[in-house]
Amino acid sequence: MNTITGKIALVTGASAGIGEATARLLAQKGCNLILLARRIERLEELKKSLSSFGVSITLYQADVRDRRRVAEIATEVKEKNLIPDILVNNAGLSRGLQKLYEGSYEDWDDMIDTNIKGLLNITREILPLMVQRNQGHVINLGSVAGHTVYPGGNVYNATKFAEKALSEAMNVDLVGTNIKITSIDPGAVETEFSTVRFRGNKLQAQKVYEGYHPLVAEDIADAILYVLQTPLHVNITTLIIQPLANRNLYVKHRQ
Repeated sequence: MNTITGKIALVTGASAGIGEATARLLAQKGCNLILLARRIERLEELKKSLSSFGVSITLYQADVRDRRRVAEIATEVKEKNLIPDILVNNAGLSRGLQKLYEGSYEDWDDMIDTNIKGLLNITREILPLMVQRNQGHVINLGSVAGHTVYPGGNVYNATKFAEKALSEAMNVDLVGTNIKITSIDPGAVETEFSTVRFRGNKLQAQKVYEGYHPLVAEDIADAILYVLQTPLHVNITTLIIQPLANRNLYVKHRQ
């Protein structure tokens, strides 16, 4: 068993959903945290709620799309000797379900800049620190949308296909090192994801999960903890997780 107690984990998009659930579970297991998100007030509330676990928690208000800000944070964690042992690239979003020829340029930019460029920005700044020490584990949050295209997914699908390719490329680039790369690829997870996709329309978001039991953020946090605790010689490159009622994107049992 590879223990994470006493290690440092950097989690992006930590203010809600999978990021928040992951931060909670890692703190319970004695992992020190560096938490990034745009909503600093939510991070502050999360930090207070985790105080009983006795771990170090450092907060940064940041948008992963802001390359300069990401570089500043990387410099600071290095200066403070807070180099992460674990990087969880969780920040991501989806916008709309329009057909490609009816899509919004603004929505496209939001998804591409966050899901692809944001992941690249963080990884480019943090991964070299891991390489210097020849240790670390990068968890990239992918999606089943990176394996199969669905109607209206188009650009979001493209960003998750890109995440899959980048995760595979990282594994190739890191051959001969002790650094692991894992892509965690969930199906339907009931978080703020659909609310963000539909720009705050909660009624529309709720319909996505009607009639079956979707995954919840804690399910994905459990999977992240599992891969982090595998023996040092074990590298789980891809882990696909679906709700029991949802055997793939097109086979779903609704009550």
